[in-house]
Amino acid sequence: MYNFDKIDIKIVNLLLEDGRMSASEIARRIGDISERAARYRIERMVNEGVVRISAVAKPQAFGLTTIADVWMEVESDHILSVAKKMAEFDNISYVACGIGESDVSIQIVAKDTAEIYHFVTEVVRKVPGVRKTTTSIVPLILKDVYQWRIPERIVNELSDEEVSETTN
Repeated sequence: MYNFDKIDIKIVNLLLEDGRMSASEIARRIGDISERAARYRIERMVNEGVVRISAVAKPQAFGLTTIADVWMEVESDHILSVAKKMAEFDNISYVACGIGESDVSIQIVAKDTAEIYHFVTEVVRKVPGVRKTTTSIVPLILKDVYQWRIPERIVNELSDEEVSETTN
């Protein structure tokens, strides 16, 4: 497991604010860290797979203004194969396996509700192993994964001792 310290968390949160922020700007905004140290930490976190820096396209900008969450009840022997099949579709932005009422959940982006309806009834429900679907149109998303920040409680759990050990 990657050992975070408070400076790493500050770097990650600044990159979440602007993924193109330079190491020199990050060092300036954090203070008490050199540009070289900031660059090294970013590179280390990317190489360790802790963070990924990439563009995030908004579906609405491309005319895909309707979003739906679909929860699927799937035959137990087919859960993973159904999830993998769902991940192949370019109009699906999210796929997850769950424990509980739903075995697989997906999020669909489309131009309108008719397109959602057609995709769920003619594609999703016809995938072998899918028993039942429940669809909900999502009119408003207040927070998405790319807006997530490292919780303050995690920052507070890191002791000052850990910070001084990693920066020396």
